Amino acid sequence: MEDKQKLLDKIAEELEVSGGGPLGGPGINAVFGEGNPDAQIMFIGEAPGFHENQERRPFVGQAGKLLRKNLAVNGWREDEVYITNIVKFRPPENRDPTPQEIEFFRPFLDKQIEIINPKIIVTLGRFSMYKFLGIGVSISKIHGQPRTVGGHIIFPMFHPAAALRDGTMMKAFEQDFQKLRQMSDAKPEPEPEAKKNEAEQLKLV
Repeated sequence: MEDKQKLLDKIAEELEVSGGGPLGGPGINAVFGEGNPDAQIMFIGEAPGFHENQERRPFVGQAGKLLRKNLAVNGWREDEVYITNIVKFRPPENRDPTPQEIEFFRPFLDKQIEIINPKIIVTLGRFSMYKFLGIGVSISKIHGQPRTVGGHIIFPMFHPAAALRDGTMMKAFEQDFQKLRQMSDAKPEPEPEAKKNEAEQLKLV
């Protein structure tokens, strides 16, 4: 864990040195991410907001409280997971990030994913979902449905900010969290050879 943390710290330093590229400016702080460097589950949101910029931590505003509440309700400690965003500096007035901004921060996120190497990546909102599943995919149609991409299980969910604005999305958000818990607890299917051996052992009983 220590080696991974050192590698993440190095990337965080590189992010600071970058100055935030197109989003850099006075009073705009880097929000790298936080959590367990050995996490099996990594949550990736969109971009920091006002409170995140102030505290230099991801998901600490109202949307963050909802995310962290659902972590606790479903039996996770915050230090068991890793939380970050695709964009590491706050866009003006919390507007949507542009393709150029997303591209600027892509190497930092890619390195985070490479170092942590989570089993499950939970995308929160459409922008982080697009990174793995492609632009134009409808989050309303595929939320809560896992897909395997690049050796990771991608689990798309509504952004908690969207859930706070819409009761239907809130219900889906909470249900998807329960699905995520069940999926993370599920034991992997045995390999075909293991199944064969098990069947042969049963015949001997």
